[in-house]
Amino acid sequence: MTRVLTAGAPSPLGVTAQGTGVNAAVFSAHADRIDLCLFDASGERELERITLSERSGDIHHADIPGLPPGTLYGLRAHGPHDPLNGHRFNPAKLLVDPHARALNQRFDLHDLMYGFQRGHADGDLSRDDRDSASVVPKAIVQAAPHHAPPALLAHRRAAPLIYELHVRGFTKLHPVIVPAQRGTFAGLAHPASIEHLTRIGVTSVEIMPAAAWIDERHLGPLGLTNYWGYNPVGFCAPDPLLAPGGFVEVRACVSALHDAGIEVILDIVLNHSGESDELGPTVSLRGLDNASYYRLRSDCARYYVNDAGCGNILAFDRAPVLALALDALRVWAVEGGIDGFRFDLAATLARGTDGFKPNAPLFAAIAADPVLRGLKMIAEPWDIGPGGYQLGNFPPEWPEWNDRFRDDTRRFWRGDAGMAGKMATRLAGSADIFRHGKARPSHGINFITAHDGFSLADLVSYERKHNKANGEDNRDGTGDNISWNHGVEGPSDDASVMAARQQDARNLIATLLLSRGMPMLSMGDELGRSQGGNNNAYAQDNALSWLDWSGGDTELAAFVAALARLRAAHPALAADLFLTGGQVPGASAPDIVWLTPAGGTMTVSDWENTENRCLVAALAAPADTGGQDRVVVALNAGQGAVDIVLPVADTGKSWRRMIDTTVLQPAQPGRAACVAARSVALFASR
Repeated sequence: MTRVLTAGAPSPLGVTAQGTGVNAAVFSAHADRIDLCLFDASGERELERITLSERSGDIHHADIPGLPPGTLYGLRAHGPHDPLNGHRFNPAKLLVDPHARALNQRFDLHDLMYGFQRGHADGDLSRDDRDSASVVPKAIVQAAPHHAPPALLAHRRAAPLIYELHVRGFTKLHPVIVPAQRGTFAGLAHPASIEHLTRIGVTSVEIMPAAAWIDERHLGPLGLTNYWGYNPVGFCAPDPLLAPGGFVEVRACVSALHDAGIEVILDIVLNHSGESDELGPTVSLRGLDNASYYRLRSDCARYYVNDAGCGNILAFDRAPVLALALDALRVWAVEGGIDGFRFDLAATLARGTDGFKPNAPLFAAIAADPVLRGLKMIAEPWDIGPGGYQLGNFPPEWPEWNDRFRDDTRRFWRGDAGMAGKMATRLAGSADIFRHGKARPSHGINFITAHDGFSLADLVSYERKHNKANGEDNRDGTGDNISWNHGVEGPSDDASVMAARQQDARNLIATLLLSRGMPMLSMGDELGRSQGGNNNAYAQDNALSWLDWSGGDTELAAFVAALARLRAAHPALAADLFLTGGQVPGASAPDIVWLTPAGGTMTVSDWENTENRCLVAALAAPADTGGQDRVVVALNAGQGAVDIVLPVADTGKSWRRMIDTTVLQPAQPGRAACVAARSVALFASR
């Protein structure tokens, strides 16, 4: 077929439907030529190759008639094959358009995808000229975006609660959802899914990565696949496993969650790609312009800087990388309706050749972008590169995952000495980390557990990781879990051991929800989900990771729901202000007073007592209905019960025990109260 090409335009990047054809624009500073390859409806037969005829700077482009939406395509790039100088062009390897918004199938890592001859004496310096088109997903031409920028939720809850979940794992075993929808965005949108989230007080879901990803090369021989999705290739396209219906399905799910008052945050991985190190496959960026997209080592451009620990990192101080990242964010926001993003290993995104910069180009670009600047941006504020731990150093409007809350809370409840002061700082909002600029306690995302590490049930049941199922002889995953097992490693038939574990799970959740800051609950922790001691279940796409609805601890879920309701009902617990001990307008008492069990104010010597494992905090805030709201939070991590004296209640009111993690009946009104060993109690002035 003879096509008459016209120049087209160098933007937008990607293949964009317009009129009766498409505008194709592909960045490559070092390619000699870029071909657009067309395929039949099955994606198996290549029909035509069209060389992009124009070049504007580093953008190869053309207007191509006769390509309607639904056309399958890929790219081939011609250029130098010179790995020692960072160039890995190989036109035999079909490449996925990094700006594509839909793929016809999932990535399934195959030997043909490698640009070098595996097993060759020259290793990655060799070249494999076998055509990879038969095994590479094809991009699908999409109609021009027709959605307006996202309609964000008009309100923000007084007591927000984030729930981190995996789309597949959350519903894969749900008995009410039809099998065809289990493990997908459609399953997450099901009324049964949403009912559970609203029942336990969730106001935001943080969805683990959903962009199209590929397996790490060591997993196939082990019979494993990547489950978590932190290995992306198609940054702008939903993975067909999670969203068979593409962005239409994603947006319908987001709309259903919005209708229930739940905002949607997407965990997005921009720091690296699934092409891995020099021994990884060539499926997209590596073949389009390896030396431009990736940060290569200055001593030898054959190798990659590996600050993310995944084989490569993208160079975010370069315009094409920044353009790709912004396009990915915009398409998920506009086409998917997403309310915001959690950035995996965000320190990488702010690092140039001279290190981490709080005013990095990506942050400035997001702040200036009319679509993105109003969305919620959350940083995972670290990576494994030099100066990689940057907690508290992101822009004030960016909340950050607060691992200090996680670690200090775990140590306090494990019974470590000298933790009272640190636990108090975390309960009061972590002002030592976040009290700068316009930051508030909600700048810190407090969590006890997340996808990475032990589940809550395993945290109190295992002292050591048990990752044999991952096929790496238990070498993967951290060994520093700050966990405890109550004298038995793993499953136990001892009723006292199980009761102690269940009580500690309640203690940890109560501490999370009674602390200032933005709490985040990990999927299934409210139902007692266990991973059998596996603290790195990234490759366990099976019942080990999926949420077991039939065997869940419904009593624990009810406890979480009760805590969430109490937190929402008490401004003294949920106010987004750092607790300082100062007077609060509208309240006659200080915002917080730290008390000894006898009812006196904590002194310096009390704080310096390393054996003190009991914290009592009296909190006050203006009540929503007028007057003041007063509560007392007591955390007792010791092995013995502690009698405490509550402050004098306001006139006409008395203290009532609202929460007790020993599941005792509420105490009678009065100033004297007992806080059982290893328990949390919440008292309210009523």
